[in-house]
Amino acid sequence: MLDYLINTAGGSHCKTLQQHVAKCVESGDVIRFNVESDDEEDDIIEDLPLENILKARKPRASVSAESYNPNSNKNFVPKIIPKDQEQADRIRTKVTNSFIFEALEEKDIEIIVGAMEEKSYKAGEKVIQEGDEGDVLYVVDRGQLDCSKIIGGESTYLKTYQPGEAFGELALLYNAPRAA
Repeated sequence: MLDYLINTAGGSHCKTLQQHVAKCVESGDVIRFNVESDDEEDDIIEDLPLENILKARKPRASVSAESYNPNSNKNFVPKIIPKDQEQADRIRTKVTNSFIFEALEEKDIEIIVGAMEEKSYKAGEKVIQEGDEGDVLYVVDRGQLDCSKIIGGESTYLKTYQPGEAFGELALLYNAPRAA
């Protein structure tokens, strides 16, 4: 076991401490930190087992996607799908109440409303399938949709989507196959 004294009132010894901690991690030692301060309260001593240090040092899983520069396509012409005013109003209401779109400006919401197409599905019909190409985002207007995923060879229920909720965004955001 190695002991390290850290005086919180005095200078910075972090670099040296990091080097010592790295050596302890390599050798498998338990590290004891004795933290002293100038106040009158008791000093704190903590034993940190090696496995806690190793857990803390694991790299975070990365998330990446294609880069996007909104100014790269000056000739962008948004897709417009014809719809009557009642349909457009219903879509606008659902979109403006969805957390995915809540930060958009009105002009951007109008582009989305114009590009959305109303589709109907029967009870029990699959809307998306895990592994399929993801090129559409869905916003539930009426009814409910159950979401499940194949885990360990069995279909596992994940959640029920309610009116106003959106799904299918991950495949669009990460240009990846459907996740569930």
